[in-house]
Amino acid sequence: MVSNVFLAGREIRRAKLRFGLLAGAVGLLVFLILFQQALLGSLLKSFTGAIENQSGTVLVYGAEARKNVSGSVIPPPLQAAVEAVDGVGASAPLAEATFTVQAAGALTDSSVFGFTPGGPGEPTRLVEGRLPQSPTEAAGSKEDPAFTIGATVTSVNGDVELTVVGLTEGSRFSVAPTLWVTFDGFTALRLAANPDARAVLPSLVALTPAAGTTPEQLAQRVNDEVPGVQALTRDQAVSEAPGVAQVTQSFRLILGLAFLVVAVVIGFFFLILTVQKLPSLTLLRAVGAPVGYLVRALLAQIAFVVAGGLVVGLALTVLAVRGASTGLPIALSPSTAIGSALGVIVLALLGSIVTLLRVARIDPASVVNRPSLGGLA
Repeated sequence: MVSNVFLAGREIRRAKLRFGLLAGAVGLLVFLILFQQALLGSLLKSFTGAIENQSGTVLVYGAEARKNVSGSVIPPPLQAAVEAVDGVGASAPLAEATFTVQAAGALTDSSVFGFTPGGPGEPTRLVEGRLPQSPTEAAGSKEDPAFTIGATVTSVNGDVELTVVGLTEGSRFSVAPTLWVTFDGFTALRLAANPDARAVLPSLVALTPAAGTTPEQLAQRVNDEVPGVQALTRDQAVSEAPGVAQVTQSFRLILGLAFLVVAVVIGFFFLILTVQKLPSLTLLRAVGAPVGYLVRALLAQIAFVVAGGLVVGLALTVLAVRGASTGLPIALSPSTAIGSALGVIVLALLGSIVTLLRVARIDPASVVNRPSLGGLA
């Protein structure tokens, strides 16, 4: 193995620029892959984090809402019918609406969720302070600097004041600053914005199943027994939210192309390199170098290029994530980085199969046909 690395290393040292440029090119592709994945994950969390990180494991929408939280309304008769379904352990109304609020001296459109403290639907990613308990308290998304513990948030319509008593993480909705208030607090905001409203209806009914019932079973029972509603498990509500599938598909197409380019670039580089040095490889075979020796040397070079590319790509991604705009907090999870690295390694090997086969099929007897190597014309 040492001799294989020695052969590969000597060639790399003689062609530092060539191998360095290839490693840099692979690094840029790895950066594109990692940053796109980090961006996708952060974008989806900002779209549906509020749904994903709340305690209700089943969410019931109005049937006409088509899985859109903002377009869903659950009137009292439907809520009562849902709560009467066998297998419901706990239920609570969950409301959502967008309000223009003033925070830290600036106006912003914020998504506001109204939940029942202690019931299904309350946020589960509290990182500072506490959850609101009174109608004048709120928990804000930590990603938005205007929301700090003790800050006052004022509704532009009706001058309803809320004091931020807690901060949540990963619980934004529709890529907007998000506030969590009690259902009574939500009602006050709604009535202040629309004084003629007769009642404030919830957008959803959040459920948790009773013992012995799974969320999937409960959602199916609600759909079978209560017309006019659509029950989804929490995971379904996140993955099937409007726009999520389209965004995910677009990013996956870009990522797929980037992975494909990694395989093509590495494969063509080493194929061309092998063709250029074919006379030398043939001579090595003629003097007794086994096929395995040459193949392992080639694999060592591929490993060098891929490792260099991964290091460059990861370093660029870390720098890009740190310098990214705070409007959409971007983070790269270790599992995503590891999975992408493994994917690059596998595709690099797949892209090099043709080259490896070319090296394995070198016929040492063909040296006699090469005058430059001392053979016969």
